[in-house]
Amino acid sequence: MSESPSMPVLGRVPSGIFILTIRDGERETGMLASWVQQAGFDPPTVTVAVKSGRYVEQWITAGREFALCLLAEDQKAMLGHFGRGFEPDEPAFEGLDLSRSASGLPVLDRAIGYLECQPKTHLDSGDHRIFLAQVVDDRLLHDEPPMVHVRKSGLRY
Repeated sequence: MSESPSMPVLGRVPSGIFILTIRDGERETGMLASWVQQAGFDPPTVTVAVKSGRYVEQWITAGREFALCLLAEDQKAMLGHFGRGFEPDEPAFEGLDLSRSASGLPVLDRAIGYLECQPKTHLDSGDHRIFLAQVVDDRLLHDEPPMVHVRKSGLRY
């Protein structure tokens, strides 16, 4: 069987677009996360893939809670803002309206809502680390259609 080098079917697996927010002491940041999937009902769990070597991966591996802010269809500007990434001490939320979750995580006021997550375990998968996290809080802020992402290739973002 011959496969296309771009893996076009894998690239067409749809995913939501989230901004993962996290704190480590006084430092906090956000990153674009498109590989998020529900993984269980009881307890409610999700999986999140983070590229290996990112400092956010290290923070989650160390057990830091994080939030997944679900973006709406009309929030494409967030892709450019968070897609470029941030250095550990670079402010990620300048110019954005923020609130705090019950545990103090930054959450985007304009997001559809957020899942507050506690990491439980992880699995290394090539160039990404897959985290299994329990959803400890779920807040709907706006009732809007979510942004959905479909790539053309299963081998790159």
